[in-house]
Amino acid sequence: MKKRVLVLMENGFEEIEAISPIDILRRAEAEVVLAATGTDLLVEGKTGVRLQADTFLADCRNEPFDALIVPGGPAAKSLRKNPAVLEVVREFYEKNLLVAAICAAPTVLNEAAILSGKRYTAHFSVAEELQEILPDPVVQDGNLITSRGAGTAVAFGLSIVADLYDEETANEIATSICLPNA
Repeated sequence: MKKRVLVLMENGFEEIEAISPIDILRRAEAEVVLAATGTDLLVEGKTGVRLQADTFLADCRNEPFDALIVPGGPAAKSLRKNPAVLEVVREFYEKNLLVAAICAAPTVLNEAAILSGKRYTAHFSVAEELQEILPDPVVQDGNLITSRGAGTAVAFGLSIVADLYDEETANEIATSICLPNA
């Protein structure tokens, strides 16, 4: 069954942390919807790579999805100040849908008040705020998946595929992209 995944896109997103999971999920044949959280569908990443979002977050709020991805980078600062983003994060979490965040984006989950009592990881740059960061590249606790940063983006994407589909599908994709030790 085809899964639908919503990816929040905000100016300043970390390119690898967005594009790697998007690519891996599309290899699993998931429908990945890029939702701009600002006022323009053209969203610019931290290093200047521009992605065209499919829709605005406000326009897809009532559509059915199986998972939510929050890429990190400087965009996390804006995302955590956006009431609509925080509401979407809480809605997905409360519906027991998968919520995945990487790098600094677990601060968005924290702002949405869904990290308390959960095991998680994040980028070391937010360790002062998120003091219970685990050293693992990817951590899953229930319907939350968190990851450390750009260097763990492929493992992050594969973990999302394993959760939404199965471990076999994730392993097939890892092998097809020549991931070492796959």
